[in-house]
Amino acid sequence: MIKIEKHIAKYRVEKPADVAEAAARAAERKADAAEIRRDGGKVIRLTEKLERPEVLIGSTYKIKTPVSDHAMYVTINDIILNEGTEHEQRRPFEVFINSKNLDHFQWIVALTRIISAVFRKGGDISFLVDELKSVFDPRGGYWQPGGRFMPSIIAELGYVIEKHLQTIGVMPRPEMDEHRAAMIKQKKEEYDARNKQQDAFSRSHFPEGAQLCPKCSTAAVIMMDGCMTCLSCGDSKCG
Repeated sequence: MIKIEKHIAKYRVEKPADVAEAAARAAERKADAAEIRRDGGKVIRLTEKLERPEVLIGSTYKIKTPVSDHAMYVTINDIILNEGTEHEQRRPFEVFINSKNLDHFQWIVALTRIISAVFRKGGDISFLVDELKSVFDPRGGYWQPGGRFMPSIIAELGYVIEKHLQTIGVMPRPEMDEHRAAMIKQKKEEYDARNKQQDAFSRSHFPEGAQLCPKCSTAAVIMMDGCMTCLSCGDSKCG
């Protein structure tokens, strides 16, 4: 039995819906409290928190480098936002890297977790590509078949993510206008006619002695009409 010793000013009948709402508010406060950093600052979310669906769409890319006996398999899973509406969009959600080579296990786990966290934050994630592609191995990089120089394994991972983002429409594909493409093709044929290629470096289909392009990292830069021009991406010092 409860004895009321104070004067009753007002009263309210508690309903089941009120109990459920109060429980939901308490759970939300508990979740917010769990996101307090050690320094006492509250975590500020820049975008809406996304829960991982049961099923995600993914693509797996194989990376085989001459610096390792085992290949790396990069899997990027995507989430579909606003599915079934005119605003439907496919965005990367998480990334996994699998390899038999355990020498890189620690940094692989750390890197995949950080990249996945950036994916889930949303916003412009294209900066990841530039940051990864600019990483250089102090022991030196390696050449890919076709004449492209890769400064490190991390840089090749950046190229893989760039390719995936272009495939799902998050990043635009670099395109060369028809006039420049036709000019590059013509100049390449003229150059090949004058200089018969004897032994291409790394099975490259570009002329022998071509220099490395700073834009696309392909050994395809030659002198054409008094100007250094890349036969792969069309980059030219003369504009």
